Formats: sequence, C-alpha cells, structure tokens
Amino acid sequence: MLVVLGLAMVAALYLDVTSQAALTGREIQDMTSEMTANQHAIADLENKLAELTSNSSMEARAQTLGYKSVDANQLEYLVVPGYTAPIPEILAGAPSLRPSAPSVSPEYTESLFDWFGRHLRSPSTTSLIGASQ
Repeated sequence: MLVVLGLAMVAALYLDVTSQAALTGREIQDMTSEMTANQHAIADLENKLAELTSNSSMEARAQTLGYKSVDANQLEYLVVPGYTAPIPEILAGAPSLRPSAPSVSPEYTESLFDWFGRHLRSPSTTSLIGASQ
C-alpha cells in the first residue's frame, strides 16, 4: 500500500510539474505572438509616418492650405545687423583625443622578477635575510 501511495504521489508531482511547464509554455507563446503583433503595428505606424512626411504628401497638403511654390528670384533676404548664426554642435570641433601620459604608478609596472631582484639587492633586505638565517 505504501508503494502504491508513493507512486501516486510521484505521479501527482510529475503531473503538477508538467502542467505548470505547459502553462508557462503557452504564456510564452501568447507573449511572443503579442510581441510580433506589436512589432507589426509599430512598422505600420512608421510606414504611415513616412508616407505623411514624404515630400509629395507635404507639398499637396501645403497647396491645399494655400501655400505656393516660390522661385529663387522671388525671395528677399533680410540682413539683421549683429546676428551671428549658431554653429551646430555636429560641426563644432571635436575635443582632442590625444592619449595622456600613463598614470599607473611604478609599483604596478614592474615585473615579479624585477621586484624580487630589487628586494634581494637592497641592503635592508639582505641584512634581514642574513639575520633570519
């Protein structure tokens, strides 16, 4: 009877885990399809925006609002004394990107062999080595 009860508990646990995995898989499928639908909606909106802001569409709307095209001869420029046009940031000079001098202290640039050699050659270390022998 205990064996049957144990097998029933294992089967119930297996069934629970399998159903949770199936539910989670279904949620993933639903979210994936929703994500795909959202991507299609975004692409449609981007296409609509491109169509609305195209040159021909903007020109047609401007003509329906009463605007007319002008020739270069019809334009009149007004000079404002003291006005200087702002320089766009893109055209402004980029900061110089010269590499700076290394800022690593000498303790971090010497090799292990150099460190041992320096400590073995120094008089305080040799006296400590000789005192410990």
